[in-house]
Amino acid sequence: MPFSTIVDDLAARGWSLQSSFLPSDVTHKLADECRRRHAEGTLAPASVGRGEEQAVREGIRGDHIHWLEAGQAEVCDAYLALMDELRRTLNRELFLGLEEFECHFAFYPPGAFYQTHLDRFRDDDSRCVSAVLYLNPDWQPADGGELRMHFADGSNLDVPPLSGDLLVFLSGDFPHEVLVTRTERLSLTGWFRRRPADVLAL
Repeated sequence: MPFSTIVDDLAARGWSLQSSFLPSDVTHKLADECRRRHAEGTLAPASVGRGEEQAVREGIRGDHIHWLEAGQAEVCDAYLALMDELRRTLNRELFLGLEEFECHFAFYPPGAFYQTHLDRFRDDDSRCVSAVLYLNPDWQPADGGELRMHFADGSNLDVPPLSGDLLVFLSGDFPHEVLVTRTERLSLTGWFRRRPADVLAL
């Protein structure tokens, strides 16, 4: 696994895109698991905000999600184990103090999108590093659904959701959005978390 390249990229520019991070047979199994959960109705409309302000707002985001937990599926457990290995590597090389990894399947039906946002909440800095694994083996440029990263200099980068590709970036540094998808768009979206700063200060 190209962990060293991810480490170098994060240190140099704050983000890393790894093509074919996982082999196609693994991403197919993960995509099948996502579709199975969707067919069973376990994926729920994603919400925005926190606490009392948390609500489903399809005008902001239109994906359906289901969180991964250990023991649900063998292929999911293998992915969680791989991400824990990456977590330990990031801690060893970049001293980030990451304590856990959380992630969910994200299913975007045709016409769905997610407006520009940051992955880190204003009042909670525990999300440190974001990681998005794409699960769309037949994606074509006309399908849309790219993740558009916005940079401080005003430029942007559109990342196509190609199956097996992994995008990793510092959660609080890069506003981003998901452009309108014209076909089903599947991913595993997750965050490496550390203890919030107010807890560390105690």
